[in-house]
Amino acid sequence: MTDSTPTASQAFLDACAAAIGAQNVLTDAHDTAPYLADWRRRYQGAAFAVLCPANAQEVAAVVKLAHEHRVALVPQGGNTGLAGGATPDASGNQAVLSLRRLNRVREIDAHNNTITVEAGVILAEVQARARDAGRLFPLSLAAEGSCTIGGNLSTNAGGTGVLRYGNTRELCLGLEVVTPKGEIWDGLRGLRKDNTGYDLRDLFIGAEGTLGVITAAVMKLHPLPAARVTALAALGSAHAALDFLALAQRYAGPLLTGFELMSDFCMQLVGRHFPQLRYPFQEHHAQVVLLELSDNESEAHARALFERLMEEALEQGLVEDAVVAESLAQSQAFWNIREHIPLAQAQEGLNIKHDIGVPISRIGHFIEETDAEIARTVPGARMVTFGHLGDGNLHYNVQAPEGGDPKRFLAENEKTLNRIVYDSVDRHRGTISAEHGLGQLKIDENMHYKSDVELALMRAIKTALDPLNLMNPGKVLH
Repeated sequence: MTDSTPTASQAFLDACAAAIGAQNVLTDAHDTAPYLADWRRRYQGAAFAVLCPANAQEVAAVVKLAHEHRVALVPQGGNTGLAGGATPDASGNQAVLSLRRLNRVREIDAHNNTITVEAGVILAEVQARARDAGRLFPLSLAAEGSCTIGGNLSTNAGGTGVLRYGNTRELCLGLEVVTPKGEIWDGLRGLRKDNTGYDLRDLFIGAEGTLGVITAAVMKLHPLPAARVTALAALGSAHAALDFLALAQRYAGPLLTGFELMSDFCMQLVGRHFPQLRYPFQEHHAQVVLLELSDNESEAHARALFERLMEEALEQGLVEDAVVAESLAQSQAFWNIREHIPLAQAQEGLNIKHDIGVPISRIGHFIEETDAEIARTVPGARMVTFGHLGDGNLHYNVQAPEGGDPKRFLAENEKTLNRIVYDSVDRHRGTISAEHGLGQLKIDENMHYKSDVELALMRAIKTALDPLNLMNPGKVLH
């Protein structure tokens, strides 16, 4: 809220209670607490209320009241973000706008291959409803059991299927949005071709609630694969992994739906903290790739293709060893290794995280150069490098030296190591946020690396749509 008095706050709350029901206006500290900290517990905010509308019309009513009373709103979905984008500031003058009650699947159109869902629908529910209709919704994240479609859209989430299906932006055909003035824009058209002016949809995707509130979306569905083949391949370097990726794309084309890179230290961490997820090879290797083929024909066809791919990869010396999942359970075990890397990091202690992206061809050089500079700066620092190699997105994280104090490591080195990593990203024409968004975590870095022209264009859009700066202020832009 911008310089509002407690009286003004109460007037706003009374009006909200009339619009959405008093039971959906939370002010008790016990009730609001779960909405005030981010998933990583890095940010702890304060809010004078948490507002829980049930549909787009109620969202519009709340936003209109916020505009009238000059109250700043922080839209929030599943609260699983990693950049503090859905956490209020510490002033206590903001209200959290929770979209969790907007949880209906409005329509599944099998012929149009679309599903229309409200912003608060859990990602796993969208996947399940698509499967029930004989279709695939390919967005897949570690937090899919609790993150929401609205949050996925607001951060343009990536996940493990980007190589084949694209980011959340590519999976969205239309939006329903409440503007900062409380108007509803109905863009739920489900069209794959529409050249009738500016693409408003893309403005709101990835904007982290700073331009308006996404209340529903039309999302693309795909044919349900007849079979999946999952494998782990061991390689000697990131450069070899890139050559292997090129070979896999040549052999499999669009059937290649997963290609995840994991450094040896990632694998060691998982084995140390989750011994049931054992290292799958007899010897340690510099890099391991998790790859998956999705075939619409048959498992036999997918396996035959995979065998030809691996024969050539071994013959060329790209792959040093490989193991293919022989069952769904083993396939899930392979994916569990990948998905447990962040959990193993957390068990190991505090670390410095980077969600970066560089052109795919530069990944090997980026890792070599940046690893070396970090080693010179903090001898013994341990690199936890993993991510979606097929789209250039790396989770490039730095763990404290063995036996060191993680809190002291962060306090003494975070700023310096961030600058090393982000300067290297910039030299390689990359991005400091590939899929987690900017939120409040990277807002200063964004100001540093964006050009004046780019920032001016972004500010012009923000000012045009939200001149009072009431939509998630303090996120994305200063």
